[in-house]
Amino acid sequence: MFYTIIALLLCMGPVFSQHQEIMARPEMWNKNLENVVDTSSLLHAFKSGTVNGHFRYFFMATDNSKELTDFYANAAGGGIRYETAKFKGFQFAVSGFYIFNIGSSDLAKKDVASGQGSRYETALFDVENPQNTMDLDRLEEFYLKYNFKKSTISFGKQLINTPFINLQDGRMRPTEVEGVWFVLNDLKNTKIEGGLLYAISPRGTVKWYSIGESIGVYPAGVNSDGSKSGYPENIDASNILQLGIHHKAFENTSIHAWNLLVPNVFNSALLQLDINFPISKQKSYYTSFQMVKQHAIKDGGNIDPSKRFIDKGSGSFSFGAKAGFKTPILDFSLSYNRITAEGRYLMPREWGRDPFFTFLPRERNEGFGDVHATVANINYAILEKRLKFNLAAGYFKMPDVTQTNLNKYGLPSYIQMNADIRYSFAGIFQGLDAQLLIVNKINKGQLYNQTKYEINKVNMVLYNFVMNYYF
Repeated sequence: MFYTIIALLLCMGPVFSQHQEIMARPEMWNKNLENVVDTSSLLHAFKSGTVNGHFRYFFMATDNSKELTDFYANAAGGGIRYETAKFKGFQFAVSGFYIFNIGSSDLAKKDVASGQGSRYETALFDVENPQNTMDLDRLEEFYLKYNFKKSTISFGKQLINTPFINLQDGRMRPTEVEGVWFVLNDLKNTKIEGGLLYAISPRGTVKWYSIGESIGVYPAGVNSDGSKSGYPENIDASNILQLGIHHKAFENTSIHAWNLLVPNVFNSALLQLDINFPISKQKSYYTSFQMVKQHAIKDGGNIDPSKRFIDKGSGSFSFGAKAGFKTPILDFSLSYNRITAEGRYLMPREWGRDPFFTFLPRERNEGFGDVHATVANINYAILEKRLKFNLAAGYFKMPDVTQTNLNKYGLPSYIQMNADIRYSFAGIFQGLDAQLLIVNKINKGQLYNQTKYEINKVNMVLYNFVMNYYF
């Protein structure tokens, strides 16, 4: 929190200096500050900046099978963000957030039968130190942005949302990145974005890590031969290069292409086609197709095979499709995704959630190969769209838990059902929203009488209740 406070004070420095000057000149006390500030000055840009705040409460509880340990957590926190007005095209922004553990089970405790601890709840706080309940603050955004025409380029700590690196905002705070990021919007029917990243602060942490250090902050699973993964703190990677191109080919057709390169480790490429079929001004059918190709680069992150993130010479391939129907209040879709048996699809979980159409909150298919996933999803909104319902159900056919060359985390086949209700308040409580998410996962695979394949994975219900207040 110390660094956050210092950063905010630095932002307010010019304004404070001006205040001191006025206090020293009594004849100016009753004058509006705007009347004595040059509107073309840097001071005016700081004075005309915007301040936003956010308070957040999160309750989460995992109800495992009766013979296994349950976990729960209560987290509360708040933050503030400041961004200047434009000054010759430039803008500066800074934000910070604090979190308190206000009543939770012992998140460092291990289940006796399986040897496993809390999977979900620890990420509300600090995954590297589950017993940390007080020192939970982070300087988040701290960047300088240049605006030119409709485009921007930003340098520093910031938020991005891409298929491979994204906010994954399912806990108290999202994943953040540091580097240079540009967004070009001045080409006809085409948007280009990308950049060079050299640091990441993953969701559920309070520190910033170099790229190599960030790979393995979360549980690392097993190597393809079944031995414990040894890549945490052993990956030789200093930066990420990412590029995305979005092109509107026709009136109702868009193409999206992404490439993520981690030198010395791996490369992932995504191609997606979105087509809309309008049947009236407010109703339409839609469909999307997606392919993801991945391959290792050089030694996969380390010359020692036991410490590699991805096996040398290996790769993976995934393809999927989605079709649906939507109106202003209803959106129904069916999705399918296939990760072939070519190899495990690998992407550091610290960086974001899966880009697949079949992704459902609170579970991922990263780390697996030979996967068939099918999901039905329905969204419905009423009361001027302030009350929203989402129901989703999916069947995920996974490789056997003992087939470690295709199953990194020992997750059996499962059925997942999500019920998500959200409400945005109006009137006196405007700015407040609430969410209730209930996740049920049912085992459909072989567990071999080993509870490590069951706890926090299947035969469980996860409860989430979240309240946010934005101002």
